[in-house]
Amino acid sequence: MKIILSPAKKMNTDTDTLAHEGLPVFLVQTEEILKWLRARSREELQDLWGCNNKIAEQNYKRLKEMDLKKNLTPAILSYEGIAYQYMAPTVFENSSFDYVQEHLRILSGFYGVLKPMDGVTPYRLEMQANASIQGKRDLYDLWGSRLYDEVIDESKVIINLASKEYSKCIEKYLKKDDTYITITFAEMVKGKLVTKGTYAKMARGEMVRFMAENQIEDPDGIKRFNRLGYVYRDDLSGDREIVFERR
Repeated sequence: MKIILSPAKKMNTDTDTLAHEGLPVFLVQTEEILKWLRARSREELQDLWGCNNKIAEQNYKRLKEMDLKKNLTPAILSYEGIAYQYMAPTVFENSSFDYVQEHLRILSGFYGVLKPMDGVTPYRLEMQANASIQGKRDLYDLWGSRLYDEVIDESKVIINLASKEYSKCIEKYLKKDDTYITITFAEMVKGKLVTKGTYAKMARGEMVRFMAENQIEDPDGIKRFNRLGYVYRDDLSGDREIVFERR
């Protein structure tokens, strides 16, 4: 069983807390993407990133100084988004680190697929960015089926905790015998269940933590999740979706 999760825009460098273990599997492709990014002007990059001047300047400087093999941070500690804050890997026990290293895969426009302990450096590149590299239409076209091929294992089970921007990298290539289950976190608004971005991100991180702490090895175990006010809705869940309502 594999769990897929989105990356986060905000990243940091932390070479003290924990040493990384290995390099990303698609580092050759990442080097090509880096080469393409470095050939762009600062103005082009700011447009690509869709950010303000301060963030553009920070990431433009990062690109010029970037070394993909030195001064690296384990991916799970490098991302600082809401999901990772609620996952709280800095206080994981060893068994939880072992669990996520085996089961969790972080999808990335820059790195492709990351194991939690892969060494990374801060970057900015969303999967939906308008980047035409090596004659490909965009990053989805560039990565193709490689992300799916890397994520799927002999169990043929994928638990989707990623946003649509990233999950569609996998969904396009699913086979008939795959079991692909999306975890939905929602709440009742005017009689309808609605997913709210911030709460969903919090819950995704908390779900990874729950699964690691409880060493969940099958989809049924996920249904026991009851943190952040969420409860399992059996009446709304099915073979392809597990729904939790926040009350």
